Amino acid sequence: MVSSATQAAHADLLARRDLTLDLARVACVLLVVVIHLLMVGVGVAPDGTMVASMPLEAQSWFPAATWVGQIMPLFFVVGGFAAATGWRSAQRKGQDAGDYVRSRALRLSQPALPLFVFFAIVLGAVAVLGVAPDLVAFAARGAGTPLWFLAAYLLCQAVVPLMSRLHERAPVQTMLVLLGAVVLVDVVRFAGGVPAVGWLNLFFVWVLIQQIGFWYADGWFDRRSPWTLVAIAVVAYVALVPLTMWGPYPVDMLANLNPPTVCLVVLGVAQAALLRLLKPLLTALMRVRVMQGIVLVAGSRLMTIYLWHLPVLLAVTGLTLLIPGAAPEPASAAWWWSRPIVLVLALALIYLLTLAIARWEGIGVLGARPSVWLIGLAVICAFAPPFAVTVWALDAWIAAWGAVLLAVAVVLLRRPWVRAAAS
Repeated sequence: MVSSATQAAHADLLARRDLTLDLARVACVLLVVVIHLLMVGVGVAPDGTMVASMPLEAQSWFPAATWVGQIMPLFFVVGGFAAATGWRSAQRKGQDAGDYVRSRALRLSQPALPLFVFFAIVLGAVAVLGVAPDLVAFAARGAGTPLWFLAAYLLCQAVVPLMSRLHERAPVQTMLVLLGAVVLVDVVRFAGGVPAVGWLNLFFVWVLIQQIGFWYADGWFDRRSPWTLVAIAVVAYVALVPLTMWGPYPVDMLANLNPPTVCLVVLGVAQAALLRLLKPLLTALMRVRVMQGIVLVAGSRLMTIYLWHLPVLLAVTGLTLLIPGAAPEPASAAWWWSRPIVLVLALALIYLLTLAIARWEGIGVLGARPSVWLIGLAVICAFAPPFAVTVWALDAWIAAWGAVLLAVAVVLLRRPWVRAAAS
């Protein structure tokens, strides 16, 4: 029987949190899992040869579907809401910017450390054994695909105190300056013929979308009528048409991801409006105790699920290759019909994995805060590995150095032997 204290704590949690946003976060990550399941195809052709492809991207309808399926802008909008409320809560507790950035950097770098150690061991071992280099490279690129999020989200979290201050003083001007920076980077990238400059938008695009989350936290979207929210979403989606049809941007919103473009900002505006429009429905869903349990359990280990889902999917795929007839040719009818089975198996394994390593998501009680300079150094060390994977793809050397840098970041952020310094 559940104690009255537990019931009171549960009721207090439901009263303090907007669980519709927790539901949105969990739904976004689970959708990413499903999409990656359908994108990674490794199987055996009728002639017995091994085939590796990306079946979902090969579908003619895929680019149009990404206008709905590309939900990472929504994740950053929700992250902006959580950052705004989290920073205000930290200030009420007497914490400063250094305390906030330290805790957020730890929550991102700690779960990534065991993943990079795993990659370093596995990729190092297969390199020594000489296992099918082309297939290993394909698998490594796929496994490292989600890590761009870690780099982008860490950048966004590191500037929350600054961007929150700017939002309070000049919300409209802050948005316009960020939007101008996004557009300028895109112009130099596409019209100026300097592709590398596009990586600056890993900061500007996602910080701008995070600012939309600040507006959501302020209640701006709450004060809009349903018809206004519909109009905002429609105008945003309509704006994507000339940008992709006559502008330099791909129709495929996944192709607009790395480096990110202004199209994702437009998509983020539409998704923020639709999220608020759907809030009554999401609220009704979150009144169901089963749904509350699923969201709270998944939400407490969401980073582990996100970081490890592709390695697990690849491991399940590798297992099917060892079973005769269990690995049909990618994109065949048998392959599509087998996806639900693979998904259920993968989700079960991911859940078991979270029981073992989800504790890395918690930061526990921290000692004296290191200086702001050491926190900044730790953020750089934590940012470099996922950014390197995003730009150059995952391999054994990047995994090994990434594990070292993330270990340094965690040690710098956790160790209480550094004398606390004022920000």
